[in-house]
Amino acid sequence: MVIEPWLTDQWYVDAHTLAQPAIKAVEQGDTTFEPKSYEKIYFEWLRNIEPWCISRQLWWGHRIPAWYGPDGTIFVEESEDEARAAARHHYGAETALTQDEDVLDTWFSSALWPFSTMGWPKDTEDLRRFYPTSDLVTAADIIFFWVARMMMMGLHFMDEVPFKRVIINGLVRDEKGQKMSKSKGNVIDPLTIIDELGADPLRFTMAILSGTRDIKLSRQRIEGYRNFGTKLWNAARFSQMNEARRVEGFDPATVDQTINRWIRGELTKAERQVSSAIEGGRFDDAASALYRFVWNVFCDWYLELAKPVFTGADEAAKAETRAMTAWTLDQTLKLMHPVMPFITEELWAQLAADGAPRAEATLIGAAWPNLPDAFIDPAAEAEIGWLVDLVTEIRALRAEMNVAPSAKPPLTFVAPDAATADRIARHRDLILTLGRVSEVGQAEAAPAGAVTFVSGGATAALSLAGIIDLAAERARLEKEIAAFDSDIGHVNKKLGNPNFVSRAAPEVVEEQREKLAEAEAGKARLQAALARLDAVG
Repeated sequence: MVIEPWLTDQWYVDAHTLAQPAIKAVEQGDTTFEPKSYEKIYFEWLRNIEPWCISRQLWWGHRIPAWYGPDGTIFVEESEDEARAAARHHYGAETALTQDEDVLDTWFSSALWPFSTMGWPKDTEDLRRFYPTSDLVTAADIIFFWVARMMMMGLHFMDEVPFKRVIINGLVRDEKGQKMSKSKGNVIDPLTIIDELGADPLRFTMAILSGTRDIKLSRQRIEGYRNFGTKLWNAARFSQMNEARRVEGFDPATVDQTINRWIRGELTKAERQVSSAIEGGRFDDAASALYRFVWNVFCDWYLELAKPVFTGADEAAKAETRAMTAWTLDQTLKLMHPVMPFITEELWAQLAADGAPRAEATLIGAAWPNLPDAFIDPAAEAEIGWLVDLVTEIRALRAEMNVAPSAKPPLTFVAPDAATADRIARHRDLILTLGRVSEVGQAEAAPAGAVTFVSGGATAALSLAGIIDLAAERARLEKEIAAFDSDIGHVNKKLGNPNFVSRAAPEVVEEQREKLAEAEAGKARLQAALARLDAVG
């Protein structure tokens, strides 16, 4: 049997004519791209566009709206009734017509989506309300397949752009950077993930990874952000256990305690970051800012700093801190709601029973926080920042030197100035508890057998002699440094091979570069620890 190509008539669209309004709309800012650099792909395709073949020989799709008379005359109309009416007018009598068997190109049908789903060509209430829409979120690989075509069709049929902004994010790939495929068996089914881990962790994972680089999605990542949701839940429960309730008429502008003035400012800065990121279409930045505030600021530091207040004897400080905790938690839930809607709505409802009633029954109907700049307190920020940096340095030093959690070495400040001495006196109890040290003293010189470090402009010393085995720790650090050296040499050999760099997939090369950077940073950290150890003796 001989197989030969069969040339058939096809339907084409004058795409060049359709493209001109779509080009102009982006040039004059009626529709914008985020990031703006992706306009280049859009313009490149539209300015070099060819006639568009829109007929396909498939079993499914929208039929070509063309009907043929017995002599081959073509009637193109919106409906069969209109085609028959046109045929009667042409032939002078009722005439049998045959509709073209081809269907429209998928992208042609998809290009009609923004308004066809709203009831077009009828003038419906939905069409008037929802067209044009605000944002289209999509990936760069279909800018010319879909985005440009929706722009052309929207301007042609509706005389208006279909959306005001196009936000570009990366493609969702598997954890190795490969496209998901059923044949490869590397597909992550979102319905399965939602059943097993919940919708909120999946939603937050997609948000925080939604930059313009492709998303390497894995179950482990989603599980990690499920833990983040659990962290928020536990913070709310901790607040309830410590009787943190909303107070009628509470004004956060009037708080006096340093930790409360500090968290008020940190929340304000987080609100600014989240609001700006969402408005700019940078959902990954918004999610990252929320993660840092909730986990690293509110949970790890504010609630820890508030514990002594909750259990202390100062009733005024206790009442203020309880009210401030409840207020901060409410504002945090509002900020978190777009990326974790279910857990935040549930907490909002459960916390409604605590304290004064809210004006908003549901979180989704609550007003977005718009906190004043005056809430940022530089003095409180400097004070608590000093304490946080100090405790962080102590904890890092303990980890580097492999100090047992149960061990409590003494801490000595070396010749502190008056301002530092005042801070030491004010926060002595917190330094003892959070730094897990036995005492906080002052001296003109570092004690023998102590490891020194600098924090907040002050020199401090942690006495480790007799607490750790110096020789064993030195051997451990040298061994780990040697392991990093081996990794660095191995990766450098790969990256120094032109064949590897030119032939390997870009994501593989990038992965090796990231591995090299991590190894070099790890080595530098251990070398600093070894130098401190050598100074001990």
